[in-house]
Amino acid sequence: MSNANALPIEAPNLFSLSGGGLTVSLALSGFDGKPHFSYQDSHQSLNFSGDDIAIEETALGTLVTVTLVRTPDFGDTTFTLLVPRVNLLGATSHVIHTVGITTMHRTTIAGLGHGQLTTYHVTRLSGSAAQVQF
Repeated sequence: MSNANALPIEAPNLFSLSGGGLTVSLALSGFDGKPHFSYQDSHQSLNFSGDDIAIEETALGTLVTVTLVRTPDFGDTTFTLLVPRVNLLGATSHVIHTVGITTMHRTTIAGLGHGQLTTYHVTRLSGSAAQVQF
């Protein structure tokens, strides 16, 4: 099967999503050429850029991960946004639905080293994917 006649994908570079008490936004390339990610829940509002954001292409989509809390000797809390593939087809934006995963990573240093060390909380998110010029 050949993709010789496949149309090019017009991928978005800005994602604005909310749900379950969370609001997140991702700019894949900001004014400075670096990715930017903002996260807000009922307790905190955080902004990340550049190397503070881990971006990984997977079969599921693009995983964008930031560290929300670093707790020495106990573990970290991360948030991962699952960014789906989107083709804007000449439109400036499109409605999308995806999930965010808040992960608690416990360590064994504080004597908590038995049982499940990683737990997940999945939040359904909806919003827009857009192509903007920075």
